[in-house]
Amino acid sequence: MRRAAHDAAAAGLSGVLVTPGPDLAWLCGYRPPVTERLTLLVLTQDSEPRLLVPVLERPDAAAAPGAGAVRMTEWRDGQDPYAAAAGLLRPGGRYGVGDATWALHLLGLQEALPLTTYRALSAVLPMLRAVKDAHEVERLAAAGAAADAAYREILDVRFAGRREADVAADLARLLREHGHGQVDFTVVGSGPNGANPHHEAGHRVIEDGDMVVLDFGGLKDGYGSDTTRTVHVGEPSAEERKVHDIVRVAQEAAVRTVRPGVPCQEIDRVARAVIEEAGYGEYFVHRTGHGIGVTTHEPPYLVEGETQPLVPGMCFSVEPGIYLPGRFGVRIEDIVTCTEDGVRRLNDTPHEMAVVA
Repeated sequence: MRRAAHDAAAAGLSGVLVTPGPDLAWLCGYRPPVTERLTLLVLTQDSEPRLLVPVLERPDAAAAPGAGAVRMTEWRDGQDPYAAAAGLLRPGGRYGVGDATWALHLLGLQEALPLTTYRALSAVLPMLRAVKDAHEVERLAAAGAAADAAYREILDVRFAGRREADVAADLARLLREHGHGQVDFTVVGSGPNGANPHHEAGHRVIEDGDMVVLDFGGLKDGYGSDTTRTVHVGEPSAEERKVHDIVRVAQEAAVRTVRPGVPCQEIDRVARAVIEEAGYGEYFVHRTGHGIGVTTHEPPYLVEGETQPLVPGMCFSVEPGIYLPGRFGVRIEDIVTCTEDGVRRLNDTPHEMAVVA
């Protein structure tokens, strides 16, 4: 919270305003329900952190890990929460507002303090959560290890003759068995469905001869996992092996490029160059990676135009892919962290294409 207030002041802001969501959980460990009742953390450099809560939720707020470091105030049903919030802010101030803030609450604050201005926190402090400390990196490593364990076990289940949704349910179960408290996604894209990068597992029956993209993850002890491997039901064709190998080489080249000072866009360029040189550039349709932490998608983003240099402690995915419409797709994804002298992978399952039954 002190660092957030300091960084806000350095960016010319009066402070930071955070409502329930990932930023609040990260800053003070408080995870209240997201409702129409206003909960607001106010961080400024010239005062202690202040937390405005509905009176009925004060006991839960007081039990949060960061509660001892905040001064708590409350409001009751029937009172105007935005008037209460206005008393904690500087009229005419300029505040960074957490991205998860409901429009309802931001509009209420604007009405209570019409001369105050607001900017999205991701726009003014995009790197606030991007650099992880050692404790956070180890939580991400534990989440990655749990996802790896789920992948190793899914290779033993039957694919052919079952629906994508059935395999997705197996993946979700395995993630929970290995310690995930929250499963965010279990993409199972078989055959032509694998050419849709964000295909949601459906009722298509997986067939012998299908390429199958498995992309899955969630939260373990508050930190995210996200990994992708592409498997094949039965023996793959020469073309399928070729495309998979191109993606594997692109992913490896991109990971080896990670080190402090390298611009985020360079990781994307390296992966894309391998795929373009092989003649499949038009079929790589998304960025190479995204940050991960208390959410599975957050800054930094590995995409053309992002010149932010990599910094030790940044954790992000490296996930190039090739998607051939109407035929099949291939993606390989690891979470990595930038270290003082290079890169550390937080996923360690084999990159070679696994053949499943």
